[in-house]
Amino acid sequence: MKIAMLARNANLYSHKRLKEAAEARGHSLDILNTLRCTVHIASHRPEVFYNGVPIVAYDAVIPRIGASITNYGLAILRQFEMRGSWSLNESVAIGRSRDKLRSLQILAKHGLGLPLTAYANDPKQAEEIIRAVKGPPVVIKLLEGTQGIGVVLAETMSSAKSVIEAFRGANVNILVQEFIKEAGGTDIRALVVGGKVVAAMKRTGAPDEFRSNLHRGGSAQVIKITPEERSTAVRAAKHMGLNVCGVDMLRSNHGPVIMEVNSSPGLEGIESATGKDVAGQIIDFIAANAKDGQTKTKGRG
Repeated sequence: MKIAMLARNANLYSHKRLKEAAEARGHSLDILNTLRCTVHIASHRPEVFYNGVPIVAYDAVIPRIGASITNYGLAILRQFEMRGSWSLNESVAIGRSRDKLRSLQILAKHGLGLPLTAYANDPKQAEEIIRAVKGPPVVIKLLEGTQGIGVVLAETMSSAKSVIEAFRGANVNILVQEFIKEAGGTDIRALVVGGKVVAAMKRTGAPDEFRSNLHRGGSAQVIKITPEERSTAVRAAKHMGLNVCGVDMLRSNHGPVIMEVNSSPGLEGIESATGKDVAGQIIDFIAANAKDGQTKTKGRG
């Protein structure tokens, strides 16, 4: 099988592991810098060029599109889909997951556990939305933030209003969410592949840090998740339309609540914590499911 990975940095742990796992199973995997891909749009001839050279057909595409180039990366991926290439995660599903507000709306529609969340445009409504999520304290998030960037814990009404007014004054879109105190600065990352949780870890934030992201100095350890947590992760992946994703959850007094569904989860932390060959399981899923022309949306939407 011939696989293309859309990724800007071939040296990242996750990308090297996926390439190693593919080649160990007899497949070829080319890592294409997403920003060096261009699309040529003509009737009935969707083409993708790489460094000015037309790209030959690939059996499957692994999109590892950075958050900073989401729109461009999705345009490239849609072009592959229109050519009939099977995508591990389709462009429409990735687009949903990158829009925090839309993803929460989808998950809420299907009854999945979420922290109380409010969204408003007018900074004059700051106090209203803070009280709507039973705050303070509240967590204020940029809609476009990743890896804990643009996430603020505001512990008083005055500080929360100040942060909201500052963000909105800069014309930045934000969500305000309930602070789950009982989680104690820890969360759960469940890695879903093909409708199954294949690995799970507990992440704990650094001292004096409420965010548990490993990029921010957090630590990780293997954890046995409950049947309810496993079901929540699987259902989240299904309703987002993602074959592979990391589902981040908090343990609240009323059950697991989803913080985020990540369509390009890193593999280093979870493979190190669990000792599992997650990259290999992803490649095995691709080999078993990739079929030419079987992309559901074929680049539409």
